[in-house]
Amino acid sequence: MLHILLVEDHAADVMLVREALRTSPIAADVIIAYDGEQAMKILFELNYKPDFILLDLNMPKFDGFAVLERHRARGGAPVIVLTSSQNPPDKRRALELGARDYVVKPAGLRPFIAAIHGILERWSGETASPIAVV
Repeated sequence: MLHILLVEDHAADVMLVREALRTSPIAADVIIAYDGEQAMKILFELNYKPDFILLDLNMPKFDGFAVLERHRARGGAPVIVLTSSQNPPDKRRALELGARDYVVKPAGLRPFIAAIHGILERWSGETASPIAVV
């Protein structure tokens, strides 16, 4: 089973990710951080070790770039940026700060779910079991 930290401040996007996980053939559980500060507490104070992190860039308190900077300094799970920003400088900066992938959130339910399923397939590696989350 995959263990994912989702760092996302928009409730609708959290619900979409949960729906994508529910309908994926790859078993996964998710812990939600609603801002960058909460993500840092989960990772470094609670010592949570996810298989990967799905990280939004535009959030209150610490934005995604601040999370990437702190995460890179401490090391840990791969970070996949999941953002609405199509701005090339944002993508370049995120990758320079250590993001392993940069995915622009598609509009619409089906494309969004397909994007999450694609992320799960690319990042599941040997840790995923091919069973559905119930």
